Amino acid sequence: MTMPDTGRPPPILGLEAVTAAMVPLVGGKAANLGELLAAGLPVPDGFCLTTEAYREAAADAHRSGGPLAEVHRALKATHDGDLPALAALASRARNSIQNAPVPTEVAAAVEAAYVALGDNVPVAVRSSATAEDLPSASFAGQQDTYLNVVGAAAVVEAVRDCWASLWTDRAVSYRASRGIDPAAVSLAVVVQRMVDATAAGVLFTANPLTGRRKQAVIDASPGLGEAVVSGAVNPDHFVVDPLTGRVLERRLGDKRIAVRPIPGGGTRTLAISNGGAAACLTDKQAAELAAMGRRVEGHFGSPQDIEWAIAGDGRLWLTQSRPITTLFPVPQRAAGVGTPGGEGTRVYLCFSLAQGLTRPITPMGLAAFRLIASSVARAAQFDVPEPRRGPSPYAVAGQRIYVDLTAVARSTTGRRIVPRVFDVMEARSATVLRRVFEDPRFSVTRRTPLGLLRHVVPAAVQAGVPETLLRAVFRPDAALRRTNRRAREFADSLEPPAGLTPLQRLDHAEHVLGTRIFSVVPSILPLPALGFAALALAGKLLGGGRWDDLQVVLRGLPNNVTTEMDLELWRLAQVIKNDGGSRAAVSDRTPAELAEDFRAAQLPAVLQSGVARFLGQYGHRAVAEIDVGMPRWSDDPTHILGVLANYLRLEDSALAPDVQFSNAAEEADACVDRLVAEARSRGRLRGIAVRAALRRARLFSGLRELPKYQLVVGLAEVRKQLALAGAALAAAGVVAEADDIFFLDLDEARAGLDSGAGDLRDLVAQRRADYAVELERRHIPRVLLSDGTEPEAIPSGDAVTASTVPGALSGSPASAGVVTAAARVILNPVGAHLEPGEILVAPSTDPGWTPLFLTAGGLVMEMGGPNSHGAVVAREYGIPAVVGVPDATLQLFTGQEITVDGGAGTVVPS
Repeated sequence: MTMPDTGRPPPILGLEAVTAAMVPLVGGKAANLGELLAAGLPVPDGFCLTTEAYREAAADAHRSGGPLAEVHRALKATHDGDLPALAALASRARNSIQNAPVPTEVAAAVEAAYVALGDNVPVAVRSSATAEDLPSASFAGQQDTYLNVVGAAAVVEAVRDCWASLWTDRAVSYRASRGIDPAAVSLAVVVQRMVDATAAGVLFTANPLTGRRKQAVIDASPGLGEAVVSGAVNPDHFVVDPLTGRVLERRLGDKRIAVRPIPGGGTRTLAISNGGAAACLTDKQAAELAAMGRRVEGHFGSPQDIEWAIAGDGRLWLTQSRPITTLFPVPQRAAGVGTPGGEGTRVYLCFSLAQGLTRPITPMGLAAFRLIASSVARAAQFDVPEPRRGPSPYAVAGQRIYVDLTAVARSTTGRRIVPRVFDVMEARSATVLRRVFEDPRFSVTRRTPLGLLRHVVPAAVQAGVPETLLRAVFRPDAALRRTNRRAREFADSLEPPAGLTPLQRLDHAEHVLGTRIFSVVPSILPLPALGFAALALAGKLLGGGRWDDLQVVLRGLPNNVTTEMDLELWRLAQVIKNDGGSRAAVSDRTPAELAEDFRAAQLPAVLQSGVARFLGQYGHRAVAEIDVGMPRWSDDPTHILGVLANYLRLEDSALAPDVQFSNAAEEADACVDRLVAEARSRGRLRGIAVRAALRRARLFSGLRELPKYQLVVGLAEVRKQLALAGAALAAAGVVAEADDIFFLDLDEARAGLDSGAGDLRDLVAQRRADYAVELERRHIPRVLLSDGTEPEAIPSGDAVTASTVPGALSGSPASAGVVTAAARVILNPVGAHLEPGEILVAPSTDPGWTPLFLTAGGLVMEMGGPNSHGAVVAREYGIPAVVGVPDATLQLFTGQEITVDGGAGTVVPS
């Protein structure tokens, strides 16, 4: 059905005329139904009132000075957390729509289209929002649906009610939380012939619990599907293999109610006795549904959430399809990069999380790591034909880096080594990997370490690792001096000659990434590795079971660049505190205002010079600093100025971080003396060995931060050169601003500088939008299989709880001690406010977070293991810490009093 051409969009379209390109006109629901019809799939007849009809009906309310225009302005000025204010504005908007008459032309068109469906035919009237059922966001349930509507007048009224539901409280708050412009939304309405269903429900073409693709999950109940969609019934549940039709899992629900149509219009809810006695679908019907879902997924090219109904004659109908927005993407390699070790199911580990990074990485950040990863692979004598595409194990999912560990899973040596490394880095990843190793699809095919040694030994020899280790064992002070000298030489060697062209700057950035950055790591990494090995040796010489004592040994470690940075910032805070003008500025102004004044050199002299001095030494650092696309502190000092403001709130001198750090070092030295004396009592040589081991443990363990620090030094230089190249792109009009280069990759930036790429602004805008969507993602799988399965999400019968206290959360012990205080949940440290003594609850941490540690009373992290970055720093500062606590930032809330037991690994809400 189409309307005459009047030069403007039609108010009504038949569903058969609707396509995916019409979302702004017909909304997501109608667009998807039109696509299903075009694919020859069974969809009930119907028509769509376009957004033009809504705009005509709301025209007066939308005009300047009208009630909706006023609501739009008020919504933009209302904080998304002010729910009462949002609800009041939503009510005003609804009233303005419900009080507006339906235009005569629109009402007549609805009546004509309805009559064309049949004589008083029952229909479903469903809202179809322009921002609905899209891959980036699910607006399901935000607007209203009316079932079994009979009669033209009733259909017109149902349409008006759907329009008003664009402004329900839940829809308004949902849009506000996502920053969607209230003036930009409108509503279409779908009217379809009702299916008098004997059974109905929902079908997911991928398993929404485990993420596994090509596995259909069906929830079904007698009567209309509203009972399942609304959650009012406990439905039958089927898991089906869509390729074979085999039912893999069947669980009958009690199905205590059914929603049925009422003759003449409306629905009623009926009680069902003994609903759980039999399934409402046969296995054959479940298989047919799964096969139908496979067709739908094939048409849309992505997993779908489908609503369906089976009529009394047994015919299957599809009433809705939308993308499943909760699935994490499957890891993908760059085009042309082969699969290591052949095809079959693969296992991927999230490298981003292992580095304490939960947020997405910019496109240029991903490109940078492809080059770095290629340099690592080539150093180990692996073949990397195209370094810009990365080595074969490198993959990306959800703009995070994943590494293919299938070869590790199939190797006896890999199974032994890698989980042990993650036991101390990111303990939950180690647990998940061990579960994956039990999967028969990853059975061992390599039982000797010869293949690994063939790659590792030559690389280690070439990097001088044996010499470094020998020097550290026999001449530890000389080894430390040599390492520090090499670190200085590395930093000094990064700056390019003056007068480079933009293309030459890009060349220099690629050279640093592909050749220089990784080269410094093997000269440093053996020392902290030796430090922790020496600690373990001391523990064995002392008889084992001495973890609590060994934790104390690691407190107040010297030679930790991150600790030195934090204490330097603390000392700056004390200088500011003693200068009246500087103290007043920090106390009275926001960090953003202070940052603006700093850039204009308008801060009080003491504060200006102090911040400049700090940034001169540490300005290359940042939050999420392994991403070259993230601004460094020298680019934007807002975070540092906010941390200084937090430090000034600490009044108790006994809690001063420098005092606590000094006390921790003295406590560690005393512990070393005590342990040496204990060992000496069992033999003079044992005492000498324990002292030597503990001395090297303290001397070298703090260096664990130095390899990453040097990596960040290199990335800061790369960022500087890329930003200058980006300025050239912006000057040429290829991008809008210099920082847009970080939303390109190296090839695209080079093509832009060569004037061969044309205008890249639309590409950058799309990538910025995609990046913003990924920033909202809270759950990042540690381990993923190539079929989308998240092993951690599969129920396990061997879960062990670290505490029997009701409500206790369990994790890995990271820093001994018990503290009870208010929690402060922080997802992003930039601009974060942490009161002295509060317990920091975070998804993970990197060095950009650690200034907050100085005034924290305790630490809880979702990621990490006993030797992850946050755990080590927490021990050095002597604050209780538990890491690897699943969903801690979701289960705990700011202001909640919690008890953190860093020895037991528990977090107990009060």
